Amino acid sequence: MVDFLVDPPARGRLERARLRRLDRRLARMVRAAGLSDGGAAELEVTLRLTDDDTIRQLNRVYRRRDRPTDVLAFAQREGQGGGLHPHVLGDIVISVDTAARQARRGLERELLFLAAHGLCHLLGYDHRTDAEEADMNGRMAELLREAERRGPVRAA
Repeated sequence: MVDFLVDPPARGRLERARLRRLDRRLARMVRAAGLSDGGAAELEVTLRLTDDDTIRQLNRVYRRRDRPTDVLAFAQREGQGGGLHPHVLGDIVISVDTAARQARRGLERELLFLAAHGLCHLLGYDHRTDAEEADMNGRMAELLREAERRGPVRAA
């Protein structure tokens, strides 16, 4: 299940149809991840599209980096109490401003890529080493392929 939030400053950057498509594709990736995790419970993720000012504030408070970034992921499975609700993965926050600046193949595609990146972090992946980055990139590629595929959702 995906809760999809668009902050007022980010509204108007994407047409409603593109937002619905992004929501559907992310939901497909979340379901595919759930099937890979055994499929016992539907996983929950919140996606929030915002602007540079808001993500900069979040980045400053939670990562002590006083600058905007493209995506932040707040995993609920980590830390004390992380096992209480294992189906709740957490929150992904994306700056539409930053995504638009770095988009090479269109904003919608960049937002989906960043959502997959954030989802991988919620699933426990990281990219501190080359090996970790390779594992994470492989999982992202699987999730992105499943997001674009038609038909019943398959594990990814």
